[in-house]
Amino acid sequence: MDKYQVIIRPLVTEKGTHQASRNNAYPFEVHARSNKAQIKQAVEKIYNVRVKDVRTCNRKGKPRRKGYIWSTTAHWKKAIVVLHEDYHIDLF
Repeated sequence: MDKYQVIIRPLVTEKGTHQASRNNAYPFEVHARSNKAQIKQAVEKIYNVRVKDVRTCNRKGKPRRKGYIWSTTAHWKKAIVVLHEDYHIDLF
């Protein structure tokens, strides 16, 4: 899998910016079939930083209703990437 297919987008939220400033941890939406090693390599190559730790979690889609039909939004995978103390990403 290409490194640009592994990382879909950074998650810029209030909680994410708080984690970035406090713990040097950055959240990303990643490809559902990517593993921690692929995520680590992709972040190191794209952002030119050194990754210390990667935590992942699978997020379940939320139920939505359109008229009388119920469905769910897409399931997705979230990765929280912790960087070494000397590095940071300027997006947040």
